[in-house]
Amino acid sequence: MITRYVWLLPLDIKIKPNGSGLPGIGQLRSIVGASMTIGLIIAVLALVISAIVWALGANSSNPHLAGRGKLGVLAGLIAAIVCGASVALVNFFWNVGQAV
Repeated sequence: MITRYVWLLPLDIKIKPNGSGLPGIGQLRSIVGASMTIGLIIAVLALVISAIVWALGANSSNPHLAGRGKLGVLAGLIAAIVCGASVALVNFFWNVGQAV
């Protein structure tokens, strides 16, 4: 009885993203691009400030301050990697999902 209903399911569904299906898609792309730019600028600012904190901590023999600076540099680098690679990561996982 179950096998009879399986044949009623559509077997070949093909849906692709539509770049012009809704109004405002161009503006949304512009907003996302500007957000990525702001994210990269903030990551660079965090990297510079953290490097200064690291240098001050190392030169003043303050291991807590130096450790915080190192952690900030690492966080700035990871944030820059994620902002820069976000489009490639989304495209990669989109393609993986399409292959399933």
